[in-house]
Amino acid sequence: MRHGKSGTSKKRKGTTPQRRDRSPPKSPARRPPQTPPRKPSPKKSPLRRVSGPGSAPSLVGQSPRRRKRFRPGTRALMEIRKYQKSTELLIRKAPFSRLVREVCQSVSSQDLKWQSLALIALQEAAEAFLVRLFEDSYMCSIHAKRVTLYPKDLQLARRIRGIHHGLG
Repeated sequence: MRHGKSGTSKKRKGTTPQRRDRSPPKSPARRPPQTPPRKPSPKKSPLRRVSGPGSAPSLVGQSPRRRKRFRPGTRALMEIRKYQKSTELLIRKAPFSRLVREVCQSVSSQDLKWQSLALIALQEAAEAFLVRLFEDSYMCSIHAKRVTLYPKDLQLARRIRGIHHGLG
């Protein structure tokens, strides 16, 4: 018996290595038959506008641009941060002044006149009261292991505050 490799030849420079297995070479993978090319269809202009009375113009042949969809709760948190940064009044001035004048007419028989600064001061106080009431009410709902604010939370917050701070 010989020691060493049998049937191998010395490697020469520039030659490819010989195959060790003696199995026949594999046939190339079969490709599925190709479908014949489609005939070009007449081109439709994608920018053709279709509009009717009272409808916004839309593009035919294109999908409408979709607005970004946020996960539930993300938009609410964005609004909370926005309103916490701002200092402007959240209730519109004209409806609030109409409400104040209407309440004054129901209380008094005279038509009272209001200064604009007095209405703004009253609105500031009303919004501050409402914000604190909602904060306390939300604390009541969290204490009840809920995330949703119910009317009973508002009632409890006003009851805990008492007659003076809860406006009886």
